[in-house]
Amino acid sequence: MFEKLFLLVKDNAGTAVINNPVIPAKYHEAVINEASSSIIEVLKGQLESGKVKELIKYFQFSGSYNNSLVSSITNRFANKLNTFYSIDPAHALTVAKALIPTVMNELVKETKSGEAKEFALGTMLTKLNGNRTDLNPLVNNLMVA
Repeated sequence: MFEKLFLLVKDNAGTAVINNPVIPAKYHEAVINEASSSIIEVLKGQLESGKVKELIKYFQFSGSYNNSLVSSITNRFANKLNTFYSIDPAHALTVAKALIPTVMNELVKETKSGEAKEFALGTMLTKLNGNRTDLNPLVNNLMVA
């Protein structure tokens, strides 16, 4: 799943990262990795803080652009760009806002389509919790509610 997420970010990184003069070519791969890890870290944090229901609602009824989940991921990614790649905060936020909402919309589409089994919501949440608990039954119950 994590590889697929990286590829999803990479496929959407054109304007925000690859064709962005603010980000040197030598950092493209690393920046894409930072975007992927920001998504994983925030989703994992939601699970660990017991916000499973909110996470399921996000994927079920996503009108994602103004969602606090997307804002959290965007801010985390922008902070990494500023901290690790010395991109000034304004440019870092611009890059993050250009990439993260798009990727999250694509992730929601992938989750709903059911084509990529790695992105099935129950499977994805189970992988995010380190395979400690199969969250498929919980997700199925909450999706019906």
